Amino acid sequence: MTIRLYDTDARQVRDFVPLTPGCVSIYLCGATVQAAPHIGHIRSGLNFDILQRWFRYRGYDVTFIRNVTDIDDKIIRKATEQKRPWWAIGYENERAFTSGYDALGCQPPTYEPRATGHVPEMIEMMQGLIERGNAYVSDGNVYFDVRSFPDYLELSNQELDNLRQPEGEGETGKRDQRDFAMWKAAKPGEPSWDTPWGRGRPGWHLECSAMAHKYLGGAFDIHGGGIDLIFPHHENEIAQAKAFGDEFARYWVHNAWVTMSGEKMSKSLGNSVLVSEMVRHWRPIVLRYYLGTPHYRSMIEYSEEALREAESAFARIEGFVQRVIEKTGPVEPAAEVPPAFAEAMDDDLGVPQALAVVHTTVRQGNSALNADDKETAVARLAEVRAMLGVLGLDPLDPHWTGADRGDDLHGVVDSLVQLVLEQRQSARSRKDYATADAIRDRLVQSGLEIEDTPTGSRWTLRG
Repeated sequence: MTIRLYDTDARQVRDFVPLTPGCVSIYLCGATVQAAPHIGHIRSGLNFDILQRWFRYRGYDVTFIRNVTDIDDKIIRKATEQKRPWWAIGYENERAFTSGYDALGCQPPTYEPRATGHVPEMIEMMQGLIERGNAYVSDGNVYFDVRSFPDYLELSNQELDNLRQPEGEGETGKRDQRDFAMWKAAKPGEPSWDTPWGRGRPGWHLECSAMAHKYLGGAFDIHGGGIDLIFPHHENEIAQAKAFGDEFARYWVHNAWVTMSGEKMSKSLGNSVLVSEMVRHWRPIVLRYYLGTPHYRSMIEYSEEALREAESAFARIEGFVQRVIEKTGPVEPAAEVPPAFAEAMDDDLGVPQALAVVHTTVRQGNSALNADDKETAVARLAEVRAMLGVLGLDPLDPHWTGADRGDDLHGVVDSLVQLVLEQRQSARSRKDYATADAIRDRLVQSGLEIEDTPTGSRWTLRG
C-alpha cells in the first residue's frame, strides 16, 4: 500500500511518490537555540522521528536533515540580557535539545547542520538572487523583493495586498515594507561575517534555504515543521529557493502545537514545560507515548491528568509484555506488523488508529495468557513488539533498558531492588506485615511501582 501524507501546499492528502525510487529525503526545521526546549519543541522532533521510522520500515533509504538555528535576533537579545557570548548560549541550548531528543528516544538525523557553518552557501544564494533581480542591497542589508516572485504566499494562501510582514530591528532601506530580510547589516557588538556587501549576519529564512540546497540538492521530497512556521518562514524559504532555481520541497508536512489553556506553548507566554524537568517526574517512555501517539496534525492540550492517562495506558501494554516474558522467556519482534496497523500508518501517519491495533492485540494476548495459551500469547507479543518498535515505544528496546549506554544500569538497579523485595517477602512470610509495608513504602517513595503477582513481586520506574 502507498504511503499517503497531508500536503499543506495542496491542502489534501496525497500519495507519496519519491523523487528517487526507494529513497526519501526530509528537511525538518529544528531548534532555534535561544533557550532550553519545552515539550512543544520536542513534539515536532518526535512526530518526524516516527515518520522516518515508518519510511524505514516500508523499505525506504531515508536522508533526514534537521537543522540548528544558532544565530538570530532572539539569541543576540538573550546574550545582551545575560551578558554572555551569543555562541555560549546557543551551544548550551543546543546540547539541551540533543539531550531532550535522546531522552525521548528520537533517532539522530542523518546530518544536523548549524546555520553559522553555512554562510558561504548563503552568500552564493544571495548573489544568484541579486543577479536574477529577485533581491537587492540597501543600507548593507539584502532584501528579497516579494513582488518579483509571482507564486509568493501560495503555501499560506494569503493575499499580497493584505500582507503584514514581520520585521526585525534595523531593517532599513526597503523598497516595499512587504519585502523580507535575507541578510542584516552588522551592528556594533553583534556577531557578523564578511560578504561582498559588507559585514552582517544571516536572516532566519535564508539559513534553511541554503542548508536544504546543500544537503538535499535543488529538489527533495518532504519539508517539515510546526504549523507556526508556514508563514513567514516556510513561505519565504520557498520564494528564495524557487527564485534561485530550485524545485525545492515536493511535500509540505506540518505538525500541530502543544497548548496550555488553549494557547500555544511558548517561552514568551511563560507557560512552557521544560523537557529537562518533565523527565524528572515522568518516565521518558511515558512522555514519548503522551506526545507521540496523538495524530501529528492534532493539537495536544497539556495537563497532568492527560499524562496520567497516558501513563496508565502504557502500563497496560508494558504489563502484558512483562507477563509474557516471565512465563515464556525472551520473544523477538515479528518480521511484519499486523495489516491493520500498517494500513493506519500508511494513511497520513495515523498513529491513533495504529495504537488502537496495539491495544487490541494486547487484549488478545492477555486473554491467551488467562487461558494458558502460551503459543498465542507469544505470537501476540511478537506483533506488539514490532508495532511498538515502529513507534519507538518498545520497552525491551536497548534504549529504554539502558543496554545501549554500555553500562546496563537497569540490571544493576534490578539486582538491588530484587534484594530488597526478597527482604520484604521474608517479612511477609513471618507475618511481620508492618516491616513488609514499610519496605514497600520506601520503594514507592524512591520512585518505584511495586506490583504483587502470583509469580512474585515486579517493579517498574515511575519517573
